[in-house]
Amino acid sequence: MSLFLLALLAAAASGVPGLFLRRKGGEVAAGLLGLAAVLGLWASLRVLSGVPGGAVTLRTASLGAPGFLVLDPLAAFFAIPVLLLSVAGALYSLGYWEGRRGNTPALRLVYGLLTASLLMLVMASHALTFLLAWEGMAITAFLLVMAEDREPETRRAGWIYLVATHTGTLLLFAAFALLAKIHGHSGFAALPTGLAATRGGTALFALFLLGFGFKAGVLPLHFWLPPAHAAAPSHVSALMSGVMLKMGILGLVRFLSWVPDPPIWWGGALVALGALSGVLGVAFALGQHDLKRLLAYHSIENIGIILLGLGLGALGKSLGNPVMQTLGFAGALLHVVNHSLFKGLLFLSAGSVLHATGTRNLEQLGGLGQRMPWTSGAFLAGSWAICGLPPLNGFVSEWLIYLGAFRGLGPNLGPGRQGWPVVILLSLALIGALALACFAKAFGAVFLGLPRTGTAARAHEAPRTMLLPMGLLALACLAIGVAPILFAPALGRVADAMGPATGAALPALAGLPMISLVALVLGLLALLLWRWLRPMPRRDDRPTWDCGYAAPDARMQYTASSFADGLVRGLRWALRPAVHLPKVSGWFPRPTRYESHVPDPILDRAAAPALRFTVRGAALLRIAQGGALPVYLLYVLLTLLALLVWMVA
Repeated sequence: MSLFLLALLAAAASGVPGLFLRRKGGEVAAGLLGLAAVLGLWASLRVLSGVPGGAVTLRTASLGAPGFLVLDPLAAFFAIPVLLLSVAGALYSLGYWEGRRGNTPALRLVYGLLTASLLMLVMASHALTFLLAWEGMAITAFLLVMAEDREPETRRAGWIYLVATHTGTLLLFAAFALLAKIHGHSGFAALPTGLAATRGGTALFALFLLGFGFKAGVLPLHFWLPPAHAAAPSHVSALMSGVMLKMGILGLVRFLSWVPDPPIWWGGALVALGALSGVLGVAFALGQHDLKRLLAYHSIENIGIILLGLGLGALGKSLGNPVMQTLGFAGALLHVVNHSLFKGLLFLSAGSVLHATGTRNLEQLGGLGQRMPWTSGAFLAGSWAICGLPPLNGFVSEWLIYLGAFRGLGPNLGPGRQGWPVVILLSLALIGALALACFAKAFGAVFLGLPRTGTAARAHEAPRTMLLPMGLLALACLAIGVAPILFAPALGRVADAMGPATGAALPALAGLPMISLVALVLGLLALLLWRWLRPMPRRDDRPTWDCGYAAPDARMQYTASSFADGLVRGLRWALRPAVHLPKVSGWFPRPTRYESHVPDPILDRAAAPALRFTVRGAALLRIAQGGALPVYLLYVLLTLLALLVWMVA
């Protein structure tokens, strides 16, 4: 615990020297965060490896609770992505902020405070410490989203995020107040048997699901997520998507671990929300032309996959099926770490593209694979992992959820209850197919073909300080994918913390290394075969007759809109895309282009119009605010007369 507390203090203080050092502030901040990562990872791995005395609880008599900070397997497990992504982002920022002036030292200070808030949050075991860390995370993330507050889009995204996160916080206040009424104190402790089936248990589940759902970006509470992730600096987007969203998952995991007998409908609700978030998240990603907004919608998709695993584990816990419970919870928890790694890799790669070209618009990119080969390889690795393909880590966690769902199809589940595993299997298959199509579009539009604009043609590779974190995250994705059995004991301890289970289902991981190694070998053989069969040009080669086709042009290749047009049209019942196709008339029409975009269903189609209507209605009240004193005295007189009539009546 002392090592972990030192890590927290080092993270909180990482940005302070940069306020006084003009040149080396970034290096000092990265060094302190690196020290925090080493200390925190060492303490976390001790807990996960089962070292005696590793799990420690801090107590105080004044709070009247079992403890206020705890370093248990769940805290240690969730701390790992926090530490890895924070130090990766700090290294990345050295190149990302290079040559920029302004409030960079202040942003480094806030970045360190955000990391410290996240570390405190994973250890919190009391409502007071949890809500203090939660609010620290919310405020520091808001300040980082507003880093480029000169842009109107950034200011809009920041305020939307602030309203959404505090709405969720109010719900959490109500949930913890109800929890304190049940326990008699505000500490985290197991709920009594039978409480979950009562009205109080239902209210607790609803409040925690809504409060943590806002932070996790669960549909339809996701509306703040795409604009905030797009507006924030890229390494901040990586930390927000890879770690901050998982604090909502951490809250749900903590709550489910307290409940010994969750009703079946709890697991069904989690599965339904997971299917909705996963399928619609990737569907809306298909229609995006902003690279970072596309990745943000894929965060919603992966939160849906995690909810599918949590729902499966909750169903297994309700039905007394330890295999389904262990596989569901283990798959969801492993996907928390996996998503942190490959989504952090993708956001850092997107930031490298933005750093080199100055744009996130897919329609203005293309051909960057030759100009940015290392960034191209990193983005390809992240795309491969997020699609759940072996031998990378996304395949492992999804495979566990698949196995748990198949185990739920057995006759011992009972009649009428096999529908939920079927929903999980169909949702995972559909999510995987749509994700593959979406990242084929993203990778092709950004890195393949010819440059569509001059900025893309003049692109350059990112500096080494930006490439190094991307390479480390890619290697971590490969390590978990090729050797998942190394992580099985730690994963088993975390899954067992969710409730009594045998843990005997985790030997299913034993076959994964062989599958991943076979896929890796086949991929290498395919690469060698392609190099061997690829025709090599010779000096005496002559081109064949080309029917007047001289050379390809950027206008002849697929755009992001045209590539995804068929799928977007097929999903128009849910996406409702807005198509802009100018009319063509006359003998010599002017050049035009096809454009389409997919507005967000909650923010753009519901919340924003409702807010504009409210503002217009409130503007009508300005008529009564003329500023004349006699008019205000008349209002007072009329109010007094109305009160007098009411009292007499």
